[in-house]
Amino acid sequence: MRTNQPQVLHEAMLKNTPRFRYQDGDIKVWQEKARAQLAMQLSLDDMPVCDPELEIEYERDESDFHEIRFTFQSEPGYRTAAHLLIGHNASNPPVMICLQGHSTGMHISLGRPRYENDAKSIAGDRDYALQAVREGYAALTLEQRSFGECGGNERGPECKLSGSTALILGRSLVGERVLDVMRTIDLLETNVFAVNSKDISITGNSGGGTTCIYAAAMDTRIKACMPSCSFCGFLPSIGKQLHCLCNYIPGIARDFDMGDLAGLIAPRVFVAINGKLDGTFPLHSAQEQLEIAKVVYAHLDCEKRCRLEVGQEGHRYYDSLAWSALREALNA
Repeated sequence: MRTNQPQVLHEAMLKNTPRFRYQDGDIKVWQEKARAQLAMQLSLDDMPVCDPELEIEYERDESDFHEIRFTFQSEPGYRTAAHLLIGHNASNPPVMICLQGHSTGMHISLGRPRYENDAKSIAGDRDYALQAVREGYAALTLEQRSFGECGGNERGPECKLSGSTALILGRSLVGERVLDVMRTIDLLETNVFAVNSKDISITGNSGGGTTCIYAAAMDTRIKACMPSCSFCGFLPSIGKQLHCLCNYIPGIARDFDMGDLAGLIAPRVFVAINGKLDGTFPLHSAQEQLEIAKVVYAHLDCEKRCRLEVGQEGHRYYDSLAWSALREALNA
C-alpha cells in the first residue's frame, strides 16, 4: 500500500490482529498476561491506593427506595460523587453500578432532569438506576470524570481538556474512570453499606458502557457486565469516526479490540446491547466482536453467558431487552 494520507495508513493498521488476541492454550494464563498488559495501557499501576475518606452527605427515603448520597476519594486529591439506592424491602441486595454516558451527568440515571434536554435523554431508557432497583439491585450511580458534577456542565461533558491533559501525563480518562469503579468496589467491600459486596454487576450506555467493558475486563470482582451502545470494533467506531477524546487510549488497538476485552470477562456474564440503527457503533462490527469473545467463552464451556441483544432503534438504552437478557445469562 502507498498513500500520502495518514488516516488511510492508520485504518489499514487497525485491520491487523491485536497482539494479545487469544489463540490457543490455557485461558487463565492468557487472561493473566493480557490483564497485566491492559493495566499498563490504562496506567492503573501508577494510580496509588488511598484512604477513601468517605463522606455521607445525606440519606432520605423516596417512595421505592432509601437513598444515600456520598462522596469519596478514589486517588489522592480526587473525590468522586455517587448515589446508592436500596429498595425498602431489600435485604443484602446485589449491587448494580450504573454509569451514565455522554450527558449532563449521573442524575440522568436517577431519572431527575436538571437541564433543558435532560428529559429527552432520560426518555431513551437512560434512567437505568431506577430500573435496577425494580430488578432487585441496589443501584449505585457513579459520576464519571469530566461528566456532570465531576467536570461537566449544563451543555454536557467537558472531556477535551481533561482528556488531553491526561494523555500528556501518560494517562487516559478511560483508565481514570476504571480506577473510580475499582475504588468504588473497594469501598463496598468495607461493608459500610447494607449491600452484598460479593455480588456486583455493572451497566452503562455509550461512554458509560465503554467504562463498563474496561472495568469488567480488569476487575474480576464484577460478576456481570452489560454495556449498551458501546460494544464495537475499534476500526468502524473510534477508528473511522471522530469521537470524544475520552474514548482514546494510546496503543490500545495494537494489543486489543473490544472482543478481546470481552474475552477477559469470561467466564463471568457479558451481555452487550446494541441498536440496529446506531451508526456510532455499527451493529455488524458488534456481531464480529462477539464472535471473537465467544471463542474464549466456548473454551470455558460457558457460551450462554456471552450474548448480544439488538434493539430496533439507534443510540440509546433498551430497558425491554437488557434486564431479561441479563437474568437469562446469569442463570445459564
